[in-house]
Amino acid sequence: MAVVPDAELAVAARDLRQSVVRLARRLRTQRQEHGVSPLGVSVLSRLYRHHSLTPRAIADGEHVAPQTLTRVLANLEERGLVSRQGDPSDGRQSLLEITPAGLDVLRQDSARREAWLAAAMASALTPAEQRVVGIAAELLDRLADE
Repeated sequence: MAVVPDAELAVAARDLRQSVVRLARRLRTQRQEHGVSPLGVSVLSRLYRHHSLTPRAIADGEHVAPQTLTRVLANLEERGLVSRQGDPSDGRQSLLEITPAGLDVLRQDSARREAWLAAAMASALTPAEQRVVGIAAELLDRLADE
């Protein structure tokens, strides 16, 4: 495997960051108004993927301070989008889960943006480029978890 020179990697990292930021801004313009903050949507998505998590695990996964998450979780619970139960393995902890109402909000939030993105990909990219974007999405997920 060829090693990418540090300067070339730095340029690629800069270009990737700029592209991801521009795409994220564009996707935000496609958000459906439902009153849930972007962090709240991210929490719902994390709970959907992991089924149940402690508040601490969510904070760690979102790279935010637990105090930052407290208000977001309270809002999601108040709206019935997440539920909280005691952790059977540790009575001092609670576990959060997404509710059917939370799943509806998550689906609504995703549907509009995914429809816009699919249409943009169809009009701007060749089929081969579309496949490359699919591979890049997997790689970006791995980077996000790093």
